[in-house]
Amino acid sequence: MSKQLSKEDIRKYNFRLWKLLIGGILVFALFIIAIGFGLFGSLPSFRDIEHPKSNQASEILADNNKVLGTYFVQNRSNISYQEISPNVINALIATEDIRFKEHSGIDFKRTFTIFLYAIIGKKQGGSTITQQLALNLFSEEGRQKNIAKRILQKFQEWVIAVKLERNYTKEEILVMYLNTVDFGNQAYGIKSAARVYFNTTPDKLTVAQSATLVGILKGITRYSPTRNPERALARRNTIMGLMEKAELLSPQQLIIEKEKPLGLRFSAATVNDGIAPYFRAVLKSEIKKIFQERSILNNGVPYDFDRDGLKIYTTLNYDMQVYAEAAQQESMKILQASFNRSWKGRNPFKGKEMQIEQGIKRSDRYKALQLEGKSEAEIRKDFNTPATMSIFTWRGNIDTLMKPIDSVKYYKMLLRNAMMAMDPQTGFVKAWVGGINYEHFKYDQVKMGTRQVGSTAKPFTYAVAIENGYSPCYSVLNEPVTIEVPGSPAWTPRSSGTVPGYLTLQKALALSQNYIVAYLMKQVGPTAVATLAKKMGISSDVPAYPSIALGSFDASVYDMVGAYSVFANKGIWTKPTYIVRIEDRNGVVLYSEKPIPKPVMSEEVAYVMTRMLRGVVTNGTGWRLAGKFGVKGAIGGKTGTTQNNSDGWFMGISPQLVTGVWTGCEDRAFHFTSTAQGDGATTALPIFAGFMKRVYANSKLKITQGDFEVPKSGVSITYDCNQYQQQEQKTELDEKLGF
Repeated sequence: MSKQLSKEDIRKYNFRLWKLLIGGILVFALFIIAIGFGLFGSLPSFRDIEHPKSNQASEILADNNKVLGTYFVQNRSNISYQEISPNVINALIATEDIRFKEHSGIDFKRTFTIFLYAIIGKKQGGSTITQQLALNLFSEEGRQKNIAKRILQKFQEWVIAVKLERNYTKEEILVMYLNTVDFGNQAYGIKSAARVYFNTTPDKLTVAQSATLVGILKGITRYSPTRNPERALARRNTIMGLMEKAELLSPQQLIIEKEKPLGLRFSAATVNDGIAPYFRAVLKSEIKKIFQERSILNNGVPYDFDRDGLKIYTTLNYDMQVYAEAAQQESMKILQASFNRSWKGRNPFKGKEMQIEQGIKRSDRYKALQLEGKSEAEIRKDFNTPATMSIFTWRGNIDTLMKPIDSVKYYKMLLRNAMMAMDPQTGFVKAWVGGINYEHFKYDQVKMGTRQVGSTAKPFTYAVAIENGYSPCYSVLNEPVTIEVPGSPAWTPRSSGTVPGYLTLQKALALSQNYIVAYLMKQVGPTAVATLAKKMGISSDVPAYPSIALGSFDASVYDMVGAYSVFANKGIWTKPTYIVRIEDRNGVVLYSEKPIPKPVMSEEVAYVMTRMLRGVVTNGTGWRLAGKFGVKGAIGGKTGTTQNNSDGWFMGISPQLVTGVWTGCEDRAFHFTSTAQGDGATTALPIFAGFMKRVYANSKLKITQGDFEVPKSGVSITYDCNQYQQQEQKTELDEKLGF
């Protein structure tokens, strides 16, 4: 027979129970406090909460703040609450945390429900959106696999979640969550996901699209719309059902939305996404150099451009960049076909064994085989064994079976191209095309590469002559010229297409006559010409030797465009600039740049040079610009062709835009077989024409077709040759009459 418990026993039992319960609560509270103090592992400080760490892509922005591209390890870009469609917010709350707006970071009702589900063997997610954010932001090792560690991690999430709720609004927490979550396929954050999966922006996401993206969060592989579209569709419909249950979607809407297909417009995210890939590569290298030289650090360590979410504001114009790339593709397809035809029936590799050998040794394949420890004989065997590879063509990449040595030869015969455009008045670079395909050919030919400039150097000599009192209308007999060079053989230039008789300097430049520019070089001397070229921004070596009059030196497209901008900008050189400012992820300006203008020549000489360069287009080697391609603006220019037609150039100037175009093979030993096919007027000018036609057609760019402004102080140099002849006749008459 059981003993009846006395009131005293019951009181003692209740007291012990309360002691145990209160003690347990106190121990748990102390445990949570200890977690808060980091005794079980460091937790983020208040500063960390205010500035959470995440791998955020750095954005490169055009002059209208449109994104040109990104640098990233994780393709993540942050946006504000106003930039997110309510459909995304509704889908997320209905699916992940229906009481999100009511709890303070931890949903205890949901937590206890999980324990009940666990008892009956059902699995149910219990983390609130705030807790998930805590895990995403501050748990570098991710979700723990070990049960004991995972339990501790869960309590850490609680502490961090409460901190987040205390320091952020509900809207800010939602934005932080959507900015940091992984949607698969290198899409981190809602902005990237909207572009990758639907080619849209977060504010335009529909109900169905929002539900699809939120559905991925349950499993980025299992519910991936690209890998498992059927599961993704089913999950999307389930989420829309939850939205309807939460009264965030009407029953009628649900019926309509469920009938819609996934409607993906998938475009995988890579670092090559966007326009101006060559520019972005050069820009990244340039900024690293600037940050290093100026000791611009992020809390004592160098900035990581792929993770630190910088905003890089550039001078590039988005539309002009698109036009430049389109003009290149349009013309280079035709030019490559012409180049291939010019070698039909001939062996372009005869006598060029050394160049092929260099191509082999410079290839990534050769270097990789060396790193693998392969002998020279094994490497040679590899290069002569057919292998599957993807090669670039103007019809797109082609997967083919080819001997690696044949691919080297193929690329040696592939024409390359580079182009840059800038505003001569501000120095702001507006378009930059560093090569034909960044995926296959990483080398930038705008700034990093230099090539012989040919006849595009002639205006430097003419400018010195004009500065020394010569008129564009001065006549010179077009005959061979020899210049004595102390300590070296005398220099006599060669000439093709020589126009016999006397020519004005204007006509000689227009028709690119070698003898007359050599005559001017003899009068003014190479030192003056080399000095002017350097003042105009040519950073490569320009030796004070007579042949520089014909462009025997090498220069970059970047430098040549900067130099020609002096003519268009009233004699003032402004360094071509492409960085406006760089901000950190919080909008703090880390670096800004303002071009410093430098006077190089008088405004009068610069204006006279624009008249002479206009003559090249209206009555000279650049006639096709208007005559064939219909570009009618007030444009000056100069064609350039180097020995053996290895390089083709066209430099074009207008009051608001200066552009340089270069075309040639990677190796100068490979070139067009005739000047008629390979001169600058044929290889480079058409690309410039295609670019300018598009620019002029876009009225929003406000690039006028008007002429260069006449100096306010007037022009004393005679450039109207009819007037010049009248003056000469008057002088002769005055001399006869004794005046």
